[in-house]
Amino acid sequence: MVGLIEQARVRAYQAVNIELVGLYWQIGEYISGKLATAEWGEGVVESLARHLMRTVPELRGFSVQNLWRMRQFFDTYRGDAGLSALVRALPWTHNLIVLGQAKRIEEREFYLRMAVQEKWSKRELERQLRLGAFERAVLEAPKLSPAVREMHGDAATQVFKDVYALEFLGLQVGHTEADLHRGLLTQMRNFLIELGRDFCFVGSQFLLQVGGRDFALDLLFFHRGLNCLVAIELKVDRFEPEHLGKLNFYLEALDRDVRKPHENPAIGLLLCASKDSEVVEYALSRTLSPALVAQYQTQLPDKQLLAAKLHEFYALNTPERETE
Repeated sequence: MVGLIEQARVRAYQAVNIELVGLYWQIGEYISGKLATAEWGEGVVESLARHLMRTVPELRGFSVQNLWRMRQFFDTYRGDAGLSALVRALPWTHNLIVLGQAKRIEEREFYLRMAVQEKWSKRELERQLRLGAFERAVLEAPKLSPAVREMHGDAATQVFKDVYALEFLGLQVGHTEADLHRGLLTQMRNFLIELGRDFCFVGSQFLLQVGGRDFALDLLFFHRGLNCLVAIELKVDRFEPEHLGKLNFYLEALDRDVRKPHENPAIGLLLCASKDSEVVEYALSRTLSPALVAQYQTQLPDKQLLAAKLHEFYALNTPERETE
């Protein structure tokens, strides 16, 4: 019964949100049209705000500033039917955050889609913007072995990341693997958000028995979309090719002794403090094991540096206009 009530509340909230954002869109469209035809001057918007506050004082959100935001909201997405439908799936506060902090239309689309897909809260959306999630997604493709790409194709590139931000752990310089492991367990909710949708936590120090010996896998997850176990091994130093040997051993044990018949082969993720991309590429190119190597960061990245790299990326990958 409680579950039914909560589900009804969620549906009611979503319905109200769709109507509210739709109303703001219509108001923005009305103001934009009036200003475009020179029927109104900017002072009329201020008069409209005062009129609304005086006529319907119980209504909130119709200040001069918000009316201008509604106009900007409409003007920003008016030419894109896909995005104009997408913005209605998010609360007005989320839309204002994206509108105010994302500059490129591609960047806005990225955060809108991710916020809907991952069900980001306002706080998480702001965090992802601070992390430069869009810049990192464009600049840093995940390092996957051929076996992962063969099994899951583009789906794997959308699930995994090249860099995972763990600034919420508050780790100090010189932390140990035990510190990292303990921090992830303590902050498992935040770690699951950073991993992304469909990751389910299975266990820590997961016991694998091979021959007469016991082995402990750092972290074990299950990904519902890929339908497979995901083994995560933690390294607080630089990636070394020999790290893959131990991970491959764990994957073999999982597939033989833990994986269920209807599940896909397990995937291994080496989460390291640092890595050389060329070394990773060489190490993964010949392995037959479904594995990937990623880096974790304990501090927020330099957004200005990311923005500069993104600008350089677009400059190199945007074809020059043909001269007439």
